[in-house]
Amino acid sequence: MDNYFIIAGLAVIMAFTLVLPFSVKKVEEELEAFLFVMGAAAVTISGVWSGRLVIEALKEPLPITLAVLTVGFIFKRVRHRIKDWLGRLTAKFGLPRTVFIIITFLGFASSILTAIIASLILAEVISVLELERSYEVRTVVYACYAIGLGAALTPLGEPLSTIAIAKLKGPPHNADFFYLIKQLGVWVAPGVLLTAFIAGFGVGKAASGKAGLTEDAIEDNKSIVVRAARVYLFVMALIFLGAGLKPLAERFVPGMPVWALYWANSVSAVLDNATLVAAEVTPFMSGRQVTFVLMGLLVSGGLLIPGNIPNIVCAAKLDISSGEWARAALPCGAALMLVYFVLLSVFVK
Repeated sequence: MDNYFIIAGLAVIMAFTLVLPFSVKKVEEELEAFLFVMGAAAVTISGVWSGRLVIEALKEPLPITLAVLTVGFIFKRVRHRIKDWLGRLTAKFGLPRTVFIIITFLGFASSILTAIIASLILAEVISVLELERSYEVRTVVYACYAIGLGAALTPLGEPLSTIAIAKLKGPPHNADFFYLIKQLGVWVAPGVLLTAFIAGFGVGKAASGKAGLTEDAIEDNKSIVVRAARVYLFVMALIFLGAGLKPLAERFVPGMPVWALYWANSVSAVLDNATLVAAEVTPFMSGRQVTFVLMGLLVSGGLLIPGNIPNIVCAAKLDISSGEWARAALPCGAALMLVYFVLLSVFVK
């Protein structure tokens, strides 16, 4: 009977975690603190508090937090040179190829630079371009797909990959720094290249002679430190949430067919995908299940603004509305979801 109470309690926590950030503005604004409370409650209900868990929660966020902090200060020092670099690239390769090169670079480099910094660089680049607004919105959307996919290749890239590695580092997966590259690289790389190509296509005819999207403000040192601190708390909260929800995930996830896992994770369009990784991924999952879950989250995360960190950063910095984002993202995203599902079903055994 106690087990049923635990499962019921965790189901309530899971429901709150999935629904409230999307429906309550205050929860969305203070997401890190909310997830920390939900994580602590889940660990308490499951009865899995331990010194080892606390140490893990304190330790695991450090690499990505230090990466966000360090690269944030480096970017602050060189950001004024981006306009000059962009001008040289455009003069040499033309605008479409330049856009393709930059987005391809940001997509793959985001696994080291972090998705947050790659998104800030993207916002700066877009501010320099002089294209019609509709083309710039489309370019941002597809670039965020590339960044969201590429950042998942290492645990430094974004919280989703950090949490996935933390949850799979023991047997049987024994996930190390390169685990996600080996598991997802063959699927992520074509997606980065394809979305970069789509972003560059047609921009040569879109020049308007005036800026379409403009970055809202230049960051100061305090904002860089605060962002790093929020990332640390966010990942710590997800460590607790994942540990606390483990009994619920172990009961229901392993028995689900991979197609159900893949399409169910289209909810990532409106919910942060790192939260879903913390709730779903367990060591008991097969490699095939892990691939379907993570690719479903990564692709659907680009559909709407709340689904992924790059979307949130760029939409806020460049003042892109939810409607503009959806109109640009949904057709491509739906096609990507379907194509990936077919290919994964055929080739991932």
